[in-house]
Amino acid sequence: MAIRIVEVTDEATFGLMPPCADPGFDHRTCDYWEDANRGSKAARAAWLTPSTTAPRGRPSPSENPFAPAERPVFNPFARRDDDPPLATLFGAGPADAADNPFAPQREARPPIKPDAPRKLQLLGRGLVVFGSYAKTMLVDEAPVAYAQFGPLSAYPRALRLRDLYPQLPESPLPAVITCVATTAEARRRGHALRLIQAVCDDLGTRGFAAVEAYPEVGARPDSTSTATPEFWTKAGFELAVADERFPVMRRDLT
Repeated sequence: MAIRIVEVTDEATFGLMPPCADPGFDHRTCDYWEDANRGSKAARAAWLTPSTTAPRGRPSPSENPFAPAERPVFNPFARRDDDPPLATLFGAGPADAADNPFAPQREARPPIKPDAPRKLQLLGRGLVVFGSYAKTMLVDEAPVAYAQFGPLSAYPRALRLRDLYPQLPESPLPAVITCVATTAEARRRGHALRLIQAVCDDLGTRGFAAVEAYPEVGARPDSTSTATPEFWTKAGFELAVADERFPVMRRDLT
C-alpha cells in the first residue's frame, strides 16, 4: 500500500480531491466554512466549469451599469516603471539579495487562474503568504481522504463559532482544521488520523502554536465535515470547551 499526501495548490491537485460519502455534498463546491451566513456543502456542478463571473452576490463592475468608472489616482510618491530599482540606488543588486542568508525563502507557486473553479480560488487565497489550505491523501494513487485547514481569519464561520466561547485564548490565535473526510470505501483504516497528523506537523512548521477543530455532536457521519469529538481525541486534541452540540477541540503544536 503506497500512501501519498498532496497539497491542493492547482487544478491538477484539485482534481485529486476524493468524492464525498454522501453524493449530495462535494468538497470541490463547498464554501460552508468560508461563508458564515450563506455557505453550503452542496454539490454544485456549475461551480466545476470554468467561469469568469464574479463570486455570488458580487457583480463585476462591467455587469453593473451604475458602478462609477475607475479613475487612476495620481500618487506623487509612486515609482515609475523606468525608475531604477531601490536596491541599485543603495548599492545592493540582485546578486546581493540572493546571497542574503537571512532572507526568507518561499517556494514560487503559480497563481490560481481567474477562471478556475470557485472552490480552487478559495483554497488558493493564501498560497503566497500562508501556503496551501488543503491536503488530499492517495492510497495506491486513489484519493481516499481530504482535509481543509488554515488560519482562523480564512474561515468566517469558524470565527463566528469561536466568538461564542470567550474562555478560549485570544492570543496566539490558532490555526483551524475545518474539514476532514474519508471516502466510504476507505473508512476505519486510519487514513483520516494519518492525514490530520500530517496537517498538524505542517501547521507547526508554519509557526502556529495551536490548532482547533469544531465537531458537531450527533451529526450523521456522512453529513458532517468535522468528524466527532472522539476522533479528535484520538488525533491528540483535548476538549477545550464542552458544548452539547459544538464543542471545541484544541491541540498544542509547540
